[in-house]
Amino acid sequence: MRPENAKESTKGTTKESAKAHAPTADLPPLELLRSFEAAARTLSFTLAAGELHLTQSAVSRQIQQLEASVGTLLFERGHRSLSLTESGGVLQRAVVDSLERLRDATARLRAAPALRQVAITSTPGFASFWLIPRLARFTAAHPDVDVRVSATLDVLDLERSRIDVAVRFVATQNGIGPALFDESVEPLCSPQLIRSGAHPLRVPADLVHHTLLTMETPGSMAPTVDWEPWQALMGLPELRMKNTLRFTLYTDAVNAAVAGQGVVIGRLPLLDAFLRDGRLVAPFGQSASTRRGHYIETSRRAAGNPDAQDFVRWLRAEADADANAARG
Repeated sequence: MRPENAKESTKGTTKESAKAHAPTADLPPLELLRSFEAAARTLSFTLAAGELHLTQSAVSRQIQQLEASVGTLLFERGHRSLSLTESGGVLQRAVVDSLERLRDATARLRAAPALRQVAITSTPGFASFWLIPRLARFTAAHPDVDVRVSATLDVLDLERSRIDVAVRFVATQNGIGPALFDESVEPLCSPQLIRSGAHPLRVPADLVHHTLLTMETPGSMAPTVDWEPWQALMGLPELRMKNTLRFTLYTDAVNAAVAGQGVVIGRLPLLDAFLRDGRLVAPFGQSASTRRGHYIETSRRAAGNPDAQDFVRWLRAEADADANAARG
């Protein structure tokens, strides 16, 4: 007996679980309730059919299906009259109340202002050093626009990720949109390293006494790969330094340089603000082009988003202002 009871118990649990996961399973089809509401309000299958653009016989059949579904008559049908039964009155009040709630909710949603948003993706370095410090200027001019910044080393698919604008850091020949600015590099460090007592930084040969601050690189690449354009400019066959600190993110390597922990290759103009306010200095005063740059790419969704178009114009205006200031 116990195994059979166990089976019955399991079946009962399964049925209850199915009901719990099917919230509309006990409701009659919603199109039947729509026909019922019209017939109950007009007390006429013919008038209800006219409202719903159905035939009178179609409405009549739907009411019969609804009565079969709830297991009771909803209308008293006379020779030329129609009236609600007590059960019909109960259902009418419930349906009318539900429809009113739906109308109120729909009206509130339609009255709510549409969310205005611009989604952008870039590298963490661009976001931290260039975009975020000046982003308040965009939000001040566009206070009703939310900005979503996705700072990542991953190259996100704009359409799948629902992103409007990307600032891509790529080789100049691979730029697929308007250029913001090209990149150049040179060693940067804290002012205290230049004044370092035993080993001040005056000429490139002095680097041998200092710590290299760099990002993690794939196994086949040297930790000084980002220094190579500058090495070539300076005629240095190799770069020798005392030791190395590696970081996952370029932002961390820069912060270590500000803290006086070593020398980092500075990507310009990303770090121009650090040079202007003295957090970092360029001990040798010569930079080299990397033939890379930051380029704007927009998604198809951005074409229908005026705020995204404003954001692109703002990016380019900021970059042009920086370039003009540097030339002046």
